[in-house]
Amino acid sequence: MPSRSSGVAVAAGLALLVVLAGCASPVAELPATEPASEAETEPATTTGGASPTTTGPTATTAEPTATTPSGTPTATPTAVADRRSPWGDEPIVVAVRDTAGTGREWTPLVEEATAYWEASAERFAGFPVDYAVRPDASNPDLIVEFVDTVPVCEGADDAAGCAPLIEDRRQITRPETVYVRTGFSDDSTVRIIEHELGHTLGLRHDDAPQEIMAGRSVLFTEPRLNATERAFPWDDADFTVYVDVANASDPAGAREQVRHALEYYEDDAPGMPTNITFTRVDNASDAEIAVRSVGTSPCGSGAASCREIRGWDPDGDGAIETYSQLRVSLVDLDTDAVAWHTGYWLAYGFGAEADADKPPPFRDASYEEVRSEWWT
Repeated sequence: MPSRSSGVAVAAGLALLVVLAGCASPVAELPATEPASEAETEPATTTGGASPTTTGPTATTAEPTATTPSGTPTATPTAVADRRSPWGDEPIVVAVRDTAGTGREWTPLVEEATAYWEASAERFAGFPVDYAVRPDASNPDLIVEFVDTVPVCEGADDAAGCAPLIEDRRQITRPETVYVRTGFSDDSTVRIIEHELGHTLGLRHDDAPQEIMAGRSVLFTEPRLNATERAFPWDDADFTVYVDVANASDPAGAREQVRHALEYYEDDAPGMPTNITFTRVDNASDAEIAVRSVGTSPCGSGAASCREIRGWDPDGDGAIETYSQLRVSLVDLDTDAVAWHTGYWLAYGFGAEADADKPPPFRDASYEEVRSEWWT
């Protein structure tokens, strides 16, 4: 019996492979200009200068390229020595099974992958190969089976695919089965099939072409809702929070203000999820939400506060699908305005990007209302 190779393993808890493509870059954004009091002709704080060109989350993602397990790109040798195909000279009949019951049209993706090896096998495997993809074949040589979970394969518990490593015709017991996990984009699915078919041609993870055969690769999921399209863009409503207001003019007062903002959401703020909880942590690196008074502003000229959001982009569309971190920066604020600015950005982070969707205290608040005890 041939050994089975898992090909590419998925990082726990992510719909991506080990090379992580989807950690989004932070985005700074300003709240609406803070209104002036009736005694002032200019706003107390303004956005000032040029506004950021980004109006929502953006993401930086890697292109789907393969790497070795160490993350170092590997050169692709030009060819291997000629050898005979373990499958013989006849076309390899490939059946397609949708065991997961997705109803998705898998056959064109299998055909694309087999076409790749028909054009490339002689160079990389040392022999030509011909495939006949017949989805419902009753006596196939090979089955490409699409499953929700790939069977445990060479110790990999969360693999994207698994196939027998076939180096000799005596290893083959027809039909052999290639398992491919569902849930990935078309391009990534083709990449998985190509990788697993490579194992059935005798290629290992250190063989060429490394963009196909490397054991770790960037894969993307099927399209998902962007964070800005979701009612609640986090995995859950239990948040770890770090607060550092040492740079505030009145640190004790600022801490109290931040506490009021957090309690406002724990007490079921209007229009917000009703199960939000906060747990204080001592290190910013451990926090999903961080609120800081800053000495050097990242917010732009004249801005009183801003936010940065990081998140995951598993479908590779350039937009965050799930938030993982919210960072609120408070700049030279009056102590009694700290709660409002903190609460404003918490509402944004909880899915209310538009002011009209935020709780009432954050809609068209006047100068006095910003500094009031609006949380009561």
